Amino acid sequence: MRNIIVRSVTGNSDEAWSDWRWQMRNRISTLDGLKRWINVSTSESDAIQQLKEIYRWSITPYYASLMDPDDPNCPIRLQAVPSLEETIVPDSANIDPVGDQYFRKTNRVVHKYPDRVIFLVTSVCPVYCRHCTRKFHTTTVGPESYFEQGEATSWDEDIAYIESHPQIRDVLLTGGDPLMYSNDRLAKLLEKLRAINHVEIIRIGSRFPVLAPQRITDELCEMLASFHPVWLNTHFNHPKEVTEEAAAACDRLLRAGVPVGNQTVLLKGVNNSPDVMRQLMLALVKIRVRPYYLYHCDNVVGVSHFMTSLKEGQAIYESLQGHITGFAVPQYVLTTELGKNPVMPYEYVKQGDIEGEWHIRNFRGQTGIYLE
Repeated sequence: MRNIIVRSVTGNSDEAWSDWRWQMRNRISTLDGLKRWINVSTSESDAIQQLKEIYRWSITPYYASLMDPDDPNCPIRLQAVPSLEETIVPDSANIDPVGDQYFRKTNRVVHKYPDRVIFLVTSVCPVYCRHCTRKFHTTTVGPESYFEQGEATSWDEDIAYIESHPQIRDVLLTGGDPLMYSNDRLAKLLEKLRAINHVEIIRIGSRFPVLAPQRITDELCEMLASFHPVWLNTHFNHPKEVTEEAAAACDRLLRAGVPVGNQTVLLKGVNNSPDVMRQLMLALVKIRVRPYYLYHCDNVVGVSHFMTSLKEGQAIYESLQGHITGFAVPQYVLTTELGKNPVMPYEYVKQGDIEGEWHIRNFRGQTGIYLE
């Protein structure tokens, strides 16, 4: 079915499908356009109409091709197609629960941790994920993204801040998706960062390997390699996303010396199942992508319907620990203004009543005592 739809949309052109610029030019952002790919449910249609004046949405043809055309609960559709649940705002929800605005130092630089900053490169994405923690960046009305105004201008203020803080050794380019930049424009920014002596590591946060792997070209990889050490973290949430095309994109990065890590978000209806999460982590290590973080879904305005309980998240984490290879188990964290807080079960090791006595429990529930 996927190949039939792809052929009908591209006119049997493999060359067009493989061109990331074609993928960008042909992003789906209308109800009629979406109907070419899936049988749109009444609820999805209503959501598109109601949310068009609130949040942006677009879907690359590649990512649309992964959607089950007949199942509204398809994990790809849930991540990409607007939902009426985005209009429900619990009293506890926040537009910025992770504190980006609180720790913002320039128009683009957020300095939360002592030795590293995030550099908000753009507010534009190939697909506007419905669960985005920076969902307020995707609003079509109301408060604009706080770095939107700077997208057409220089990075002078931001670079100057990083230069003036020698403790910053690690810069993460994120947004939005930094790979929405052309290779030349991204190279200019990387060149400015590399000119700062105390910046040791540059990281890029991008979902392009998942949403449009065609973007990961040999030319891009060659350019990134010229600024090493460069790392890339991506964002697979479901085994369906680990396709041959995505694997090939990650392989190109790895062959260029760019380590690839993955940051999964725990999402109700998408991956809040021990079996699905286990399949995903094993699929990632099979393509040499290291599971890095499992994020508890943030209580963001327009996103809260994806949230699970921390107890459920801990149970899913425990279903991984000991049952799959150690480096396939991500760190489960809850992000707040306090930073990334580990929320893994602490019952594995507890101090006993006697000095130097520790009670331990393994993944099977077996217990023992360790004496220092």
